Amino acid sequence: MLANASEDLLSISAIAANLADDVEGTRRSVALAISRLTDGVQLLVERVMDHHEAMAEGKV
Repeated sequence: MLANASEDLLSISAIAANLADDVEGTRRSVALAISRLTDGVQLLVERVMDHHEAMAEGKV
């Protein structure tokens, strides 16, 4: 489930970044903000995945 969330967040970020190239002004700012927010959440999801993997391997 976390792997799917990570992939979905990457897709959302890419879509928002591409949209930002096609719009201007406030809409561009919103699209870039969505892209940046999803990048941040995606990093958190990856961190949780790494933590779960480490726990499964007995490293934590």
